Parts: sequence; C-alpha cells; structure tokens
Amino acid sequence: MLQEFSESRQPTAEEKKHLGKGVSINFICEDALAIYKEVQSRGLSPKEPFVGNNMWVVKLTDPDGYHIFFESDTDVAEETMYSDWIKSKN
Repeated sequence: MLQEFSESRQPTAEEKKHLGKGVSINFICEDALAIYKEVQSRGLSPKEPFVGNNMWVVKLTDPDGYHIFFESDTDVAEETMYSDWIKSKN
C-alpha cells in the first residue's frame, strides 16, 4: 500500500519542504518484530513497535523522510507497546 496525506490532514508549509513527508510504504510480513530486532542490530533506529489493527507495527523513516512500515498479525491487545508486552512476558 502507498499512502499519502488524507484530505482531512494536509501537509504544513514546513512539511512540504521535505521529501517524503506524508508518504508511507507499508509491508505486510510474516514477523514484523523480527525485522525490528534485525534493523536495531544493524544500528538503525526504528520506532518502538505497537499493536494496531491486530498487527504489530514497526516504523522506520528513511533519510528522505519516507515512512516505511512492517506489519504482521498478532493476537496481542490493541495499542500494546512492545516494551510493555516484553515486561508482561517476564
């Protein structure tokens, strides 16, 4: 899926100055958390994963400002943050 600003949320003048603002690329994958761990191990800084729409969501932003999301199915409760989920498993 390619996604851009919705009609209800138009970019600000500042956002228009930057490539990639308002553009996201979403990948549905087998294990978004494995991707999260892999990109962290390579020195990248993904956002903390969370559960949205019954999927783990991992967000990265490339140098041009494009948002890249990896999502995978889960039965974990909506809006759960990865750090909270890890704590609950211990």
